[in-house]
Amino acid sequence: MSEKPAVTLLHRAEYAAARLCLTGLSCLNPATASNLGGWLARRIGPRLPVSRVADANIALAMPKTAAAERAQIISDVWDNLGRTVAEFPHLARLKQDTATGPGWSIANAHILEEMAATRKPVIFFSGHIGNWEMLPPVVARYGLPFASFYRAAGNPLIDRLIIDLRAKAMGCDVPMFAKGAKGARLALRHLAQGGHLGILGDQKMNDGIECRFFNLPAMTASAAATFAVKYDCPIVTGRIIRLGPARLHLEVGPVLMPDQSMPRQDEIGSLTQQLNDRLEKWIREIPGCWLWLHRRWPKELYARKSR
Repeated sequence: MSEKPAVTLLHRAEYAAARLCLTGLSCLNPATASNLGGWLARRIGPRLPVSRVADANIALAMPKTAAAERAQIISDVWDNLGRTVAEFPHLARLKQDTATGPGWSIANAHILEEMAATRKPVIFFSGHIGNWEMLPPVVARYGLPFASFYRAAGNPLIDRLIIDLRAKAMGCDVPMFAKGAKGARLALRHLAQGGHLGILGDQKMNDGIECRFFNLPAMTASAAATFAVKYDCPIVTGRIIRLGPARLHLEVGPVLMPDQSMPRQDEIGSLTQQLNDRLEKWIREIPGCWLWLHRRWPKELYARKSR
């Protein structure tokens, strides 16, 4: 059994600052908190070095975008990220189908109802799009609470705080699997026991499989496809679309079913490519909704672009 990381004085100071910020955001109404988070992020984020990574990503993926257009997309990315963070403590309290203002809505809810009726494991697939933190609580309200993979925060106190906030938003406790081989084994066991699993599959994974993404080679996590083929379970795709401050819309579908008549590795590759295609479609529709801040493609492509 691995030991828990030691809690240092710095960890406690960081935790106290995080709690103070969350308490302050909780005291605001959801729209005000969202607007504040977006305003701060728009003013700070584009000046950070990581925004140069975003600019390079956009230039690679959509080479016809001009510099001014890329700058606007990057500003939108930071705006969305700031709002997503600021809305986090409010997610549990957002109401469905409000006439105006904060709240959430859903398209194709019948898909979730049909999946819940089967009482079989389901894999939910999305990316860091819109307020992706709203996806688990909405799906849970339709009787399909899902476990998910996550990258643990370096501060164990803040890590626990984030997990607790996610559980509060969902209204129930579900497992969280750390990324890596051990987490994958636990996730497989969870599916085998009839549980549901959520995967954000839009980031680079060096030990994944090569697929196309924006017509470029991209090492891609194949976990969603691998698990779906192994347990013959559906992959329900979905994205959160931001309609306004703390006003969020879940678009469910399409659903991908593994073809068990195909050779296993061929089907895993086919499904993974279909998921990349779905992500690309969503991002092209609203470029500023996606987190462009991570290097998604091979290093040599960036080097070639800079020449």
